[in-house]
Amino acid sequence: MNDDSRPPNAYVIEDAWAKLARATPARIALGRSGTGLPTREVLRFALAHAQARDAVHTAFEAKATAAAIAALGFETVHVASAAPSREAYLRRPDLGRKLSEEGRAALAPFAGSTPDLALVVADGLSSTAIHAQAAPFLAALKPRLAQEGWSTGPVVIASQSRVALGDEVGAILAAKAVVVLIGERPGLSSPDSLGLYLTFAPKLGRSDAERNCISNVRGEGLSHDHAAFKLTWLLKEALARRLTGVSLKDESDLLLVGGKPPASRLAGGQTG
Repeated sequence: MNDDSRPPNAYVIEDAWAKLARATPARIALGRSGTGLPTREVLRFALAHAQARDAVHTAFEAKATAAAIAALGFETVHVASAAPSREAYLRRPDLGRKLSEEGRAALAPFAGSTPDLALVVADGLSSTAIHAQAAPFLAALKPRLAQEGWSTGPVVIASQSRVALGDEVGAILAAKAVVVLIGERPGLSSPDSLGLYLTFAPKLGRSDAERNCISNVRGEGLSHDHAAFKLTWLLKEALARRLTGVSLKDESDLLLVGGKPPASRLAGGQTG
C-alpha cells in the first residue's frame, strides 16, 4: 500500500526551457514530433506569418484614423506620398519618402506656421499598428505637450508613407522638429508595433543617423505612456541641444520612479 501523501506533481521536474518560454514571445522550447515540429507549433507559425502579411497589406483607414485623432482635439490633414499604389510603395521605397503634388497642396495653407513639433501619422509597413496605437499614443502624449507649452501643427495623416516623408512635411511647416508615428515592419510576434522617429530641424536629405527612434510601442511592448514620456524627454533635449540622432542618447530611464515614468501634472496626473 502506497501511503505517500505528496501531490502527484511532486516528482515532475520542469524543463528549464519551459520557464524561459513563458517569459518571451520568441519561439523557443517548441518541442518536436519525430524529426519535425509539433502540429500546434506549425499552425501557430502559419498564423503569425499570415498576421504579418495582413498587417502589410491591410488598407489604411485614413478617415477613421483622422476621426479618432480629431476626437482628441487635434486638427488633422490628410496627404499621400508619391507612391500611387501599395504595390508601388513596396517596390519603390523612394516614392514613399516624398509627398505627392496633391499632398503638398494640402499642406500649403499651413506652410511656414513654425510649430515646435510637427506630428505625422504614417501607415508605413503596418496600418494595423496605426489603427491600434496611434490615437491612444497621442492621447498619452497630448498632456505632456501641453505641460511643456509646445505648439503643434495639424496632425498629418500620411498614406503610403516612409519615415523620411516627415522631413518634407516638417520643412513645409517650418517646424522645429518632427515626429513620425509609423507602423513598423511586422515581426512574427508583433504585427501591430508602432515606431516613433524624431528629427530636429527637418529638411529634405536628412539621414537616419540624424533621427532618434522609439520602437515597439504596443500593449505587449513599450506602453503608450512610457513612450510619450521618452519622446517628451528626447524632444526637450533636442530643442536644447539643437540636434537629434546618434549624438543624442536616450537617458530618460534615469528619471523613472519605481520603474515607471513620472505622470504628467495635467489632467490629474493621468496621461493614458
